[in-house]
Amino acid sequence: MDVIGHFITITEHRIEVMKYCFKCGLYFQGLTHDLSKYAPVEFLNGARFYQGYRSPNNAERENKGYSEAWLHHKGRNRHHYEYWVDYCSEVSLSNAETGGMVPVEMPRRYLVEMICDRVAASKVYNKGHYTDDMPLKYFERSMNKIFMNENTKRELHAFLKMIAIFGEERTFKFIKERYLRDGCTKD
Repeated sequence: MDVIGHFITITEHRIEVMKYCFKCGLYFQGLTHDLSKYAPVEFLNGARFYQGYRSPNNAERENKGYSEAWLHHKGRNRHHYEYWVDYCSEVSLSNAETGGMVPVEMPRRYLVEMICDRVAASKVYNKGHYTDDMPLKYFERSMNKIFMNENTKRELHAFLKMIAIFGEERTFKFIKERYLRDGCTKD
């Protein structure tokens, strides 16, 4: 168990996300991002399975067959696409195989927080080896297998590509000045 290492990692991650959220004008979300990671179920499992180079949730999942910390986390944090899965009131042929579960389009402010989260996680886990294409590459490895709303997936992919091509500063400026402003009535 590495309590100190885990505490430092999640705090470093929160500070990085906060900086990005602030750049996008999401001040409250920046301040409150991932506070559930300090709850006992998340923090203690995180410290127990801490490795420093990847999410401890993956190690917990490998050990137990599931991650209790992740189940707690995704149900309390709207910046995770898994939070945005609901039951469909009328089961259609397209979602009959999933028992009526349907991925819901994420509101823009939470999609932007997810972008900030992914960039920050890539930076924290890759330490000094981070490059702007890392969040995109990580997403592309799993994008065809994840249960995410197609519009959300398309927008996330586009923004991660923008970061890879144009960099963080230009992309976050565009998000703040255009994407969030233009979509303020959509959420």
